[in-house]
Amino acid sequence: MERIDKINYYLDIAETVIERGTCLRRNFGAIIVKNDEIVSTGYVGAPRGRANCCDLNYCVREKLNVPRGERYELCRSVHAEQNAIISASRRDMIGSTLYLVGKSYKDGSYVEVAMPCSFCKRMIINAGIEKVIIRDNKTDYRVINVSDFVENDESVEGKIGY
Repeated sequence: MERIDKINYYLDIAETVIERGTCLRRNFGAIIVKNDEIVSTGYVGAPRGRANCCDLNYCVREKLNVPRGERYELCRSVHAEQNAIISASRRDMIGSTLYLVGKSYKDGSYVEVAMPCSFCKRMIINAGIEKVIIRDNKTDYRVINVSDFVENDESVEGKIGY
């Protein structure tokens, strides 16, 4: 048996976390790792105590045909990255890596060119996370230095979506 590389090992764990997601569009799983230890995990879901979209059987953004990457204020869910950050102390996140995997609810395919939304990017920056690694398919991924989120500030340009 061939041994899996460490990045895909952590991405596989993040992919397993997706199974708890409650979104009817796309589900993401995130884990934060520092010094080769998992600090926290997060998946997409409504705030504690509120009904999830999968329980309501509808998605507001889907009903309104909101394009991907836009109008997240309409979404009832807390994103996977946000839930992982909320569940960890900043001390444990400084210099860490966030692993992120997204899959379509309808067909289970990987989300093409997945990227944290602008809200999540801000939280990732302030959490002190150093890198974000995003799965593109079962074996390929992108490594993004969080400093790129700082230097390429889409909010200054008024860029919508991703």
